Amino acid sequence: MDNVHKLHPDNDHGDRPQDAVQEGVQNDAQGIVHESAERVDTSVDAVEGEVIEGEILTDEQSAELDQRLANRGALVRRAVTTTQVVARASKTVATHDKTKTAGKVLLRESFTVVQGLESWAKRAWDASTMGVYRRQIKAAEAVGDREELKQWTDRKEAATERRHKRLLDIPKLLWALLLIVIVATVGVPLLVLIVAVLTKMTGHGSFTGVWLGFFALIGFLIAAGAVVWSGVSIAAPFLIVLAAWREGKRRAEPPAWLVTTADTEWDATIDETTIARALEALRIPAITQYLKAGLKLQFITPARVDGRGTHAVVRLPAGVTADKIARRRGDLATGLHRAAKEVWPTTGAEAGIMDLWIADKGALAEGAGEYPLIGGGLVDVFKGVPAGKTLRGDALVAPVMERNTITGGMPGQGKSSAARAIMVGCALDPTAELRIWVPDVNYDFEVFKPRCSSYIMGADDDSMKAIRDQLVNVHEEVQRRGELLLRYEVPSVTRELASASVGLHPLVCLLEEAHVAIQHGTYGKEIAQLLVDIVKLGRKRGIHMIVSTQAPTKDSMPRDVTRNCSNGIAFAVGDHVANDALLGQGAYSAGHRATELIPGTDKGTAVVKGFTGERSEMLQWYYLDVAKGHDQVTPLIKRSLDAIAKLGKTVPDSRPVQIETRDLLADLDEVLGDDPRPIADVPALLKRHAPTWTPYQGLTGKALRELLEREHGIKVPSTGNRYPLDPVTIRDAIVRREQAADDAEESGHDAGDLAS
Repeated sequence: MDNVHKLHPDNDHGDRPQDAVQEGVQNDAQGIVHESAERVDTSVDAVEGEVIEGEILTDEQSAELDQRLANRGALVRRAVTTTQVVARASKTVATHDKTKTAGKVLLRESFTVVQGLESWAKRAWDASTMGVYRRQIKAAEAVGDREELKQWTDRKEAATERRHKRLLDIPKLLWALLLIVIVATVGVPLLVLIVAVLTKMTGHGSFTGVWLGFFALIGFLIAAGAVVWSGVSIAAPFLIVLAAWREGKRRAEPPAWLVTTADTEWDATIDETTIARALEALRIPAITQYLKAGLKLQFITPARVDGRGTHAVVRLPAGVTADKIARRRGDLATGLHRAAKEVWPTTGAEAGIMDLWIADKGALAEGAGEYPLIGGGLVDVFKGVPAGKTLRGDALVAPVMERNTITGGMPGQGKSSAARAIMVGCALDPTAELRIWVPDVNYDFEVFKPRCSSYIMGADDDSMKAIRDQLVNVHEEVQRRGELLLRYEVPSVTRELASASVGLHPLVCLLEEAHVAIQHGTYGKEIAQLLVDIVKLGRKRGIHMIVSTQAPTKDSMPRDVTRNCSNGIAFAVGDHVANDALLGQGAYSAGHRATELIPGTDKGTAVVKGFTGERSEMLQWYYLDVAKGHDQVTPLIKRSLDAIAKLGKTVPDSRPVQIETRDLLADLDEVLGDDPRPIADVPALLKRHAPTWTPYQGLTGKALRELLEREHGIKVPSTGNRYPLDPVTIRDAIVRREQAADDAEESGHDAGDLAS
């Protein structure tokens, strides 16, 4: 038996208790390797076991072992049977779980139908008892808002009056219906009788035939009505159940115990009740006490679908400001079953009015879609350039003229893509000049080179010096353009001046990775000061500066730059300091937070300021690829170059422009001819003579008459109220002016001779 023990050490159970024997049997059932194949197959399913080394048994030893195994065969079979039962039980349990899930789904949908019927009943009761008006009146009384109270009271009285009038009209309506029935009952047979008589008299048919046809028509209509009624009777219950289900789905949600694990995340319906519950969950004492008193929140604008989300305007209880709610946007979002970035509470017309917009779940995942000008088209930068879409799904443009832009965020979140979208839009305006400076080595803007009057890329000292020199040139351009504005007597650049080729075309400059240039050891301070001067003074002169940076801190970006950039673009940032540098002081505390954007997840999405009348907007930017093989920007640049060539011009460049001057008297001498002309007709002649000279464009006859008298001493007579301008008078004035100039020159020479 020693050999047996060596082969299978658990075989000898003579001295072990029954439990131990059973344990050994179960072990044997799982791993017997020395029993014959036939015997194993008849007792248990063949299984793979661990190979155990041992000695070969003699016939006597084998027979003894077989006898012992036969004695416990029942135990082995029992163990196998138990295993099979457990497997079947597990399968039954699994099936039972599915049954429970299906049962929950059925019960939940049935509950939804009941909720729909309940909603109809509540709405009917509400309508019959003026519930909406009563609640609003009660809420207005609670907050002491007399104006709101009077408004809702007047509305209730008007609604009551309208209802009373409708009730008074019911008898009239019933009487009218009764008359129609009587007329139809009497009139139709009478009409058929007349037709039958006429048919008989004219010989075109028989009297009986007309009546038979009439009764046949009546029978057909009755049969058709019966068929329709049968169909309606059969379908009506199903339609009512479906309508009730939809009503319950829209206005209620099932209890938590009916939501199964098989469901995807259950999305709560966003309505007035959901919003009120979410506000109550904030545990703000004033709100809690207000709702505990049984008062309802006043919804100036009820919850309604707005783009890719839901919009509502709520009057908050006394003592609660919308700004206070905005500071707890994340907490509010949990009550609405949304991510913080999908909930946007802002201040409405008053401090206590909250304008709330809630995005649909996953709205950010939809993106902005394709750039709208991929297929064709140009841009007028005075109207803005395509930027992206808001969460609502509304297309948004980035304003350019009389603006400056700062964009920033963590690396890889989209700030360069945003700058690229703005620059592409500007490139598609044939009058705009582009300058791009990149104090780094990357390919982000390389495809813009053919469209730029200045393009610099590199982080070496020579590149930094070139960027400094370009900023010096732009700073000088600011001064030159100031002189032009003074010359043309306008406060800022207009579309007309920008198109007139007089040196006031739009100039858009991009300093990418600006913090690298600003922190340069040799040229950084000078670059920073130039940037400050340009963003302060350049905007009215048609100069738009875009500053792109990863770190808008006080050390990497002058505060006077961030303060004077009215366009702010904030991708995901790490702290409130960077947030407020991009979106304005106090933006973080007011709930305008790019810190809640998730790096990677919200790539391409930014909080922007200055694009609309709102304090901020969540914007998904259009993405334009520049990668080889999928370059979307080069075709747009080519389109812009073709548009410039079509105008017969070259790429706009801010080379110094000679300020045009004109001699009014010489122009008048040329356009008047030999005969006097009414002064009212002369401005049109001057405009045709010098179409690009702005002072002539708005000139009138009266203004010309006053100018001649004031500047040149020429008084135009009012003959017949026509004020004729005689060319002889103009030529005499020219001769006198030249004679005066000659006399002054001679006097100067004489004085010089005397002095010598």
